[in-house]
Amino acid sequence: MDVPSPVSRRAAAAAATMLLRTARVPRECWFLPTALLCAYGFFASLRPSEPFLTPYLLGSDKNLTEREVFNEIYPVWTYSYLVLLFPVFLATDYLRYKPVVLLQGLSLIVTWFMLLYAQGLLAIQFLEFFYGIATATEIAYYSYIYSVVDLGMYQKVTSYCRSATLVGFTVGSVLGQILVSVAGWSLFSLNVVSLTCVSVAFAVAWFLPMPQKSLFFHHVPSSCQGVNGIKVQNGGIVTDTPASNHLPGWEDIESKIPLNLEEPPTEEPEPKPDRLLVLKVLWNDFLMCYSSRPLLCWSVWWALSTCGYFQVVNYTQGLWEQVMPSRNAAIYNGGIEAVSTLLVYIMDTVPNIWVCYASYVVFRIIYMLLITIATFQIAANLSMERYALVFGVNTFIALALQTLLTLIVVDASGLGLEITIQFLIYASYFALIAVIFLASGIVSVVKKCRKQDDPESSSQETTS
Repeated sequence: MDVPSPVSRRAAAAAATMLLRTARVPRECWFLPTALLCAYGFFASLRPSEPFLTPYLLGSDKNLTEREVFNEIYPVWTYSYLVLLFPVFLATDYLRYKPVVLLQGLSLIVTWFMLLYAQGLLAIQFLEFFYGIATATEIAYYSYIYSVVDLGMYQKVTSYCRSATLVGFTVGSVLGQILVSVAGWSLFSLNVVSLTCVSVAFAVAWFLPMPQKSLFFHHVPSSCQGVNGIKVQNGGIVTDTPASNHLPGWEDIESKIPLNLEEPPTEEPEPKPDRLLVLKVLWNDFLMCYSSRPLLCWSVWWALSTCGYFQVVNYTQGLWEQVMPSRNAAIYNGGIEAVSTLLVYIMDTVPNIWVCYASYVVFRIIYMLLITIATFQIAANLSMERYALVFGVNTFIALALQTLLTLIVVDASGLGLEITIQFLIYASYFALIAVIFLASGIVSVVKKCRKQDDPESSSQETTS
């Protein structure tokens, strides 16, 4: 029987210590929390009635006017989302995700329950507030999984979780279209199905494991181990690092690891989170991230584009209703939303519902393609903590711009413009963004070409 060497003992003890400190679900146990979270995301997104929200509010069930829906009800969601986003961002991390996931599920239940039984303008405005809570707390769904699985599984589980919501949304849209067009179901019945689905999601959320750590308030720095020249920091491995080259944050823990494996390492008590210190670190990270010009440019584009995208998606059902009222013809909102998962001018100027549908599909495809590229460019060199911070800030800026746009263009207390004029303004907004960034790109290319030409000219002068 071989006797373990001191090095192997140290390695095993270091691994045990790191496992205790990080308190994550072991790598082989990633399946359960991922499956539960995907099930939650699928059922929370499986809402067949959502593509038909505007016809439902304008129909006989609620008897609301177009001005009430577009200028007094829908803006409440934008304002609620903006006000709640930053507090929810901090609360999600402080409460360690699961309670906020449960809050999202509960908010969705309240939203659809009120959509079924609430009557009157004020009640529907409260409904939009609860939907704002559900939207703001969506951050918990996407960040929960990072606290319970191994770093090496991040990319895989992220794709699973995002796919679950997309599949749920697509299935819900197709199901809603089939039930309306083929089975002849009422929009009220679709909302009953949606309420059932979000209730199932809420029930599934209770079975999610409770994370023991989070990115900021309950962050436990990854310890480093000096075993055979291998050190680990934030899940990354660095080999053959001499002691003289230790970076800030590296910690040699060999002296803290008992050589006798029969005596398990004692777990250090988790320090209480220093709220002020966390906020200070967030502020310093914010300044450091946005001091990078490329990241700043991509973030500005991301925020401006997302602002316009939110506005178009929020009010496109109103435009469709204006072009072809649902009470006069069959509607295919659900099918178009399923397919759709620059052409805004066409949507606004051509009074044909099929042209509007096609333009909307292309618009969403272009946005999803470009926003994916922008997201990759922003996140390429960011740690997980800064990734969450940067996209939280970018989303907040996008919502602030959307709030300003809503307050001026949409809200009844502002201009309260008709839906067709609103879309003309949105089209001009996107055109302005395109012109600004096109001009910036041309200037960058010209500067780069000049820099490449300068060495050639200088070398020619030297030769002569």
